[in-house]
Amino acid sequence: MTGIPRRALQTGGVVAAAALVLTGCLQNPNASGGGGAGGAGTVVDGGSADGDKKVTILGAFGGDEEKNFNASLAEFEKSSGIDVQYTSDQDFTTTIKQKVGAGDAPDIGLFPQPGGLLEMAAQKKVEPIDTFLDYDKIQGTLLPGFLDAGRYKGRVYGAPMRNAVKSIVWYPKAAYDQGGWSKEPSSIQDLQTNVADKIAATGITPWCIGWESDQATGWVGTDWVEELMLRMWGPSVYDDWTSHRIPFNDERVVKALDEAAKFNKDPKMVLGGTKGVLNTAFGDAMTPAFAKPPKCMLHRQGNFATTFYPKNVQADLDNQVGIYVFPKFDGGYDGQAILGGGDLAGLFNGNDPDAKKVMEFLTSDKFGGPWAKAGGWLSPHKTFDVNNYPNETTKKIADIANKASVLRFDGSDLMPKSIGSDVFWKEMVKWEGGQSSQQTADNIEAAWPKS
Repeated sequence: MTGIPRRALQTGGVVAAAALVLTGCLQNPNASGGGGAGGAGTVVDGGSADGDKKVTILGAFGGDEEKNFNASLAEFEKSSGIDVQYTSDQDFTTTIKQKVGAGDAPDIGLFPQPGGLLEMAAQKKVEPIDTFLDYDKIQGTLLPGFLDAGRYKGRVYGAPMRNAVKSIVWYPKAAYDQGGWSKEPSSIQDLQTNVADKIAATGITPWCIGWESDQATGWVGTDWVEELMLRMWGPSVYDDWTSHRIPFNDERVVKALDEAAKFNKDPKMVLGGTKGVLNTAFGDAMTPAFAKPPKCMLHRQGNFATTFYPKNVQADLDNQVGIYVFPKFDGGYDGQAILGGGDLAGLFNGNDPDAKKVMEFLTSDKFGGPWAKAGGWLSPHKTFDVNNYPNETTKKIADIANKASVLRFDGSDLMPKSIGSDVFWKEMVKWEGGQSSQQTADNIEAAWPKS
């Protein structure tokens, strides 16, 4: 998810797993082709009139995000002469399906979850990016693995224009510094033994965790499983899991659940025990860490977490909080993996040169300066100018992402809607309440769509 996770606000948004077919081919299918040189030609001709110097975009973000998005396009509009008309729709997932189905698609759609984009790709309603973007160039500047979120049957149909980083450990800076605990744990095991156990020995509960999110309660738990699947078994197994090439009750998934229990179900490790986890709103999880003295110390959450911190903390972020990357798993994947999300831009008007120009800018490392300066936005490009970010904390998050060996999109957003936005959440709640890891995995596997 990008910004505040939209699945915490609405429960729709992902497509059947059949739409996500991540193949072993991770290269440009038209390696010799740059923008417009794709071998298959254009596929779609939706959107507004071609060449009219107007480009319509539909997305899910509104409010200040919409304001900052438009500000980031202002200079481009002036220099190109193209009028970009953005429409915000909080029910984007439903609306985009209706519009495309009715032949009333926008020129460009900004997908907060890849599932909907992949569904459009399966229906041949969205343009593959290799027909209008320089695939090799964009692949070279993006975080490794990001393009794979928009891949269907070996071809990529969407490019990211925003990034979200989830694999962050947050802590209250002054109290943590006073405790002298490690800020660079070498592994998850090291984090637990030499950080969490030592924090617990002082009388402070180590982990601040809250899952409550109205109808979406449980999504925080799915993130923990995803983090561990990625770190314990690596990106290839992670891809097999999210696309159901291995069953959900594979023994590796069960082991990941068991590891997640060490953080989420041990009353010595998590504030309030299992009842505290289930009854604490995800946005309030870190608040006890800012008490004097802190009631908990560590919070694993995405870059959007600061949105929910106390106002005085937000106003002095660099001095109030510290961060480090959620570490590797000893004996698992050797690289530094990042769990993330983002908005993917998809083109519905493959014959419009104006829409192609907007797509090229939106998905480049030149987009987003004003939005970044205002806060709440991260570029998916390693080459983006980090001096645009408003504080050192955000710069450090960008550095964590830029140094990652691989990025993988939030797994539940890649699964069928009936699983990733329903059964997976609900079974995690049962798991937190005492259900075994094996039973949880078996129940989710039994619910997986048969076709």
